[in-house]
Amino acid sequence: MYPVWVDEGRKRVLAIVAGILVARHLKTADDLFGGPQRSPWTDALIAAAVQWAERIMRKIDGVHS
Repeated sequence: MYPVWVDEGRKRVLAIVAGILVARHLKTADDLFGGPQRSPWTDALIAAAVQWAERIMRKIDGVHS
């Protein structure tokens, strides 16, 4: 996890990357919103996408620090 002082631009990049990773697996609005109840599958997918986005950003930082 990044420190609290992470700049807003970096947060936006993480959100965009995570959104792209999630969008590849969610085909309908029901996939995203889960109908009346929240979907544990969707929540887990989004959490995994954020983790992968953070890994990607750390890898980029390692190459371009």
